[in-house]
Amino acid sequence: MKKYILHRVMLSVLILFCVTFLIYAMLRCLPASYVENMAMQLAMKPGAKPYEEWLTQLNASYGLDRPVLPGYLIWLKDAVRGSFGDSWKYTVPVLQKFRETIWLSFAMGAISFLLELLIAVPLGVIAATKQYSRSDYAITAGALIGISLPTFFFATILKLVFSVKLGWFDLYGLVGREYAQLDPAGKFFDMAAHLVLPIATLVIVSVGFLMRYTRTNMLEVLNADYIRTARAKGLSEKKVIRIHAFRNTLIPLVTVIGGSLPGLFAGALITETLFSIPGIGYTSYQAMLIGDIPFSMFYMTFLAVLTLAGNLLSDILYAVVDPRVRIA
Repeated sequence: MKKYILHRVMLSVLILFCVTFLIYAMLRCLPASYVENMAMQLAMKPGAKPYEEWLTQLNASYGLDRPVLPGYLIWLKDAVRGSFGDSWKYTVPVLQKFRETIWLSFAMGAISFLLELLIAVPLGVIAATKQYSRSDYAITAGALIGISLPTFFFATILKLVFSVKLGWFDLYGLVGREYAQLDPAGKFFDMAAHLVLPIATLVIVSVGFLMRYTRTNMLEVLNADYIRTARAKGLSEKKVIRIHAFRNTLIPLVTVIGGSLPGLFAGALITETLFSIPGIGYTSYQAMLIGDIPFSMFYMTFLAVLTLAGNLLSDILYAVVDPRVRIA
């Protein structure tokens, strides 16, 4: 196992180098450019230098006058030392802005993922054990609706019903107007109330896939020979499902759970934007709009590291959960 993990880590490092180079090259080709906008603004001032001179000066100051490969090597050298520069949009160090926004997105992602597991797994098991029943059809229809309809649709419906019609929650933002006057407990519940609709949106649009996945794998397990053998031995249906069937259903679910690691930290870009939640997804989106290369490079590299770590974690957990799987 140690040799396997070491081999996978070394392979992941090589993949990470390739991925970061491609990201850097694509960001250098973005149509939106911070330096171009800044050069245009500076050139419009009375008595200012021409736009071309400002553009040349700013490109030189940000290292954009170099070709892609030398520019990437300079970025990589700084990144290895933990220096990702300053964000062009937010005018603060990239790591500082990242720390300010990541934990809000992580809290939203973790809560929504936990709710997805608590809702999708039991409902998927029920749908499989009661195949072709009304419960199965209702659960399957709900899952398909969640998978098919886009995020902005559900977010708009939730805001229309619970914010506009009922007035239970605010339409936008993370805190209310009277947040500064509240005590610590009041501030906590005020922020929690503003996160109800965004988390509900994340759960609705994501729970359908996990529900269908659980149902499909549960049906495969229930049709296996060892399940028929367990029933033939006289075991109750509850023991057959809980001890034999459900335990083996968890094996493929481990891959999905491990692969969900990036989603816990990546931030929900569309949801955070629709509700004006200042998480890492919304922050990175705003940075990409103006071509903020330092922040965008760090964010995309962060996602690449999480993806590789999630895949490695899935493989390790798969071997832990299924004793039949051994890595040679």
